[in-house]
Amino acid sequence: MRFEKMEGCGNDYIYVDGSSEKVADKAELARKLSDRHFGIGGDGLIFINRGQAADFEMEMYNADGSRGKMCGNGIRCVAKYVYDHKMTDKEEFTIESFGSVKLIKVFTENGRVKSARVNMGAPILEPAQIPVAESGFCDSGSGVSRRRIELPDGNQAELTCVSMGNPHAVVFVDDCKSLDLEKTGPGYEHHPAFPEGVNTEFIRLINDKEIEMRVWERGSGETFACGTGACAAVTACVLNEKTGREVTVHLRGGDLLIEWNEKDGCIYMTGPARTVFKGEVDINA
Repeated sequence: MRFEKMEGCGNDYIYVDGSSEKVADKAELARKLSDRHFGIGGDGLIFINRGQAADFEMEMYNADGSRGKMCGNGIRCVAKYVYDHKMTDKEEFTIESFGSVKLIKVFTENGRVKSARVNMGAPILEPAQIPVAESGFCDSGSGVSRRRIELPDGNQAELTCVSMGNPHAVVFVDDCKSLDLEKTGPGYEHHPAFPEGVNTEFIRLINDKEIEMRVWERGSGETFACGTGACAAVTACVLNEKTGREVTVHLRGGDLLIEWNEKDGCIYMTGPARTVFKGEVDINA
């Protein structure tokens, strides 16, 4: 099977042209190929298909084989793939993921995509739609969905809950670098308050235009970046009156520019997309 390894801010996936490569068990293949010791290595596996409701479709699987609904870094790489492979000559087109259609604008250099801007849509704040359990809210007024939970270690955490097509819990911290996410991350991901699991963003405020972020993604563990997580983090910052609406998010793998547009209510994400290498893999080995 032919593939390309691509990354956006260090959030790396294995990309496959779904129209030419047929796979019986995509979830199992995602688990196999994502292994960084015995496979290609990555945060998951993404198939690029012709779209029904959009120009193209992103079919995403996490490293544990679970189906992913949306990935902001992944969708920028899909945009680069289809443009660089001349599957489209348009610099603005649509990509659907799990039924949600996003408008993408690519920025090119010497005929190849260097970065992309994605209209990620409006954030979802209703608890049932995130989804997060209704009980335990310490403040759900003024459009803010805050929840206090007890973690397995007995500590309490206050979260701002947001969906960007997938569920997120944003935690404000004084120090990102010292966090032991391998230890604490699963306690958030599998907390009973989140029936579908949750991605958790740990945020340190720098100023009203910059934040630092680390992320624990459901199904993948800590990743170098999370596009939807960056969008959720800025949403939480604005709702909690901690930043303005245009914020640079510093992630372990690079920077994303996030803007929550006040006029249309949509969040726009701009960031890089890069091909690491191309190859072939024997999926029956």
